Amino acid sequence: MSTPPKPRDLPTLVQLRSELKREQYRLTYGATLRSTAFFLVVVAAVAVLVATLMLPVLQIYGTSMTPTLNNGEIVLSVKTGKPEQGDIIAFYYNNKILVKRVIAGAGQWVDIDEDGGVTVDGIPLDEPYLTEKSLGNCNVQLPYQVPDGRWFVMGDHRSVSVDSRDRAVGCVSEEQVVGRLVFRIWPLKSISPIQ
Repeated sequence: MSTPPKPRDLPTLVQLRSELKREQYRLTYGATLRSTAFFLVVVAAVAVLVATLMLPVLQIYGTSMTPTLNNGEIVLSVKTGKPEQGDIIAFYYNNKILVKRVIAGAGQWVDIDEDGGVTVDGIPLDEPYLTEKSLGNCNVQLPYQVPDGRWFVMGDHRSVSVDSRDRAVGCVSEEQVVGRLVFRIWPLKSISPIQ
């Protein structure tokens, strides 16, 4: 003979309410977590797009721009307008990004004497950012007229910089320009606008 089944214990009203609250919290927590993750992904994507397309962040390598910019510094650039004389620009060259100062624009004549003094259209260039002048590695025929749609650029450390004075680099076209350097953001003690 078999024993009759035991009656089930039914949950109380308090237990039902408690379980309902727990389940509602779990659903709300999951929805909040998903929406927060989605928001963070969207913000990160927008930040990457802005940094890539409008405000590229670059790290300086080498010494061609010392003392203005030093190896390892991180700078912010902007992709607006055409570079002007005195601007420091970043540009693509052979799958690298180089950083140099704009000396002259399209149609202007650049001349450099043996001591490294630069003239643009016969007017001596005022260069307070230099600590030394040098003709450096120059294999272009001077005086040199900058071609249309291009900029003649030079590094601030003239004796070591490879720039528009070398036919291998030449003048920079608009398509090569990454942006104009505007602000130094690293190291923290050196945060400042770039002159």
